[in-house]
Amino acid sequence: MIVYKFGGASVKDATGVKNLIEIVKKSTDKLLIVVSAMGKTTNALEEIVKLSFVNIDECTEKINQLYHQHFQICSELFPDDSEPIDSQLKGDFSKISLLASDKSLNQFDVKYDQIVSFGEIFSTRIINAYMNTKNIKSAFVDIREVFITDETYREAIIDTDLSKSNTIKIFDFSKQSIYLTQGFIGCSKNGLSTTLGREGSDYTAAILANFLDAEKMIVWKDVEGIMNADPQCFDKTERLNKISYQEAVELAYFGAKVIHPKTLKPLHNKNIPLYVKSFINPTGQGTTIHDYNEYDQNLPLYIIKKDQMLISLFPKDLSFVIEDGLKDIFQYLSLHRVKVNLIQNSAISISFCIDNSYVKIGELLEYFQKEYKVLYNENLELLTIRHYSEKDVLKLTARRKIFIEQRSRHTAHFVIQ
Repeated sequence: MIVYKFGGASVKDATGVKNLIEIVKKSTDKLLIVVSAMGKTTNALEEIVKLSFVNIDECTEKINQLYHQHFQICSELFPDDSEPIDSQLKGDFSKISLLASDKSLNQFDVKYDQIVSFGEIFSTRIINAYMNTKNIKSAFVDIREVFITDETYREAIIDTDLSKSNTIKIFDFSKQSIYLTQGFIGCSKNGLSTTLGREGSDYTAAILANFLDAEKMIVWKDVEGIMNADPQCFDKTERLNKISYQEAVELAYFGAKVIHPKTLKPLHNKNIPLYVKSFINPTGQGTTIHDYNEYDQNLPLYIIKKDQMLISLFPKDLSFVIEDGLKDIFQYLSLHRVKVNLIQNSAISISFCIDNSYVKIGELLEYFQKEYKVLYNENLELLTIRHYSEKDVLKLTARRKIFIEQRSRHTAHFVIQ
């Protein structure tokens, strides 16, 4: 059995859905197919959640726009009769409207998960219906009946034992050759939808591969594999033929967009190879991630993480930043789910680099200002170079202001502007 994961870019329109079908048709293996929301649907649903708190009329308009985008895809896929799937979509969008206007649903993260989780439901409903018209007998599974989580909304943690038991019971390949389900979402024990963290669909697929002892997992992307740098940021990028799990974790953690950071561990634990392939060129070699000993391509790897904020804390009384102070700082960051991308400390200061998109920056700064003098810089970039040379460093940091520089034998980090 093989796990296929299709991202939002691969199913952004009717052409993408048709292409998915062609890829599935060419496989002779039993398949578990995990699909993300279509195109920019998750972004649109996030906007709907925000508007539901401030402008319900504009929110309703956004809901209608998103419905019509999905209806247009259905019209192209089912030109003779789109009514059955359209009826399902109308029901789902009616639920979104009710959730958006529900004033008792006043916790942002809870409301977020109830609304944003519909994106994957839309895509898999449409794809499953289209598969059946093409005589591909796929079984639709709502992953919320499989993955049971805690109540950490927007970053839910899967109950491994219960979810594994459900997975083995529901995905029964002695009865069915193809299953279709959603990434990114789950269900708490109290029956509310949860999400597993932004871009968490890869993680869903990896967990399923682990639970079911898959032969391999293939992530279908709009690129030829993992490149040594983002082609949108760098000229003359090259594809990596193969990399180790460890190398992939390093790349993902520091901002490489192709693979979600949490994806690798479930695969590594069962020694399941991960293939990153192009849905545009499905016969291409792509990149293989497996238990390789070392990086053997003579290529530096460049990663840029944009929109960063550097926060520096200085004790007001010039005391040392020792263990107790560090403990309090990191407890607060952990409690508020702030991902720290880079840390640097001295005897009397600590600096950390975080995503500037964190929604509660004001509260974060206000909290630390009680105990520390706080300085911060915005609109920065975190540049990471793996397997670097001085030539690489000079080329990429020339004419840039460097706020923090860190180096080890294989990796160099720069917070720059």
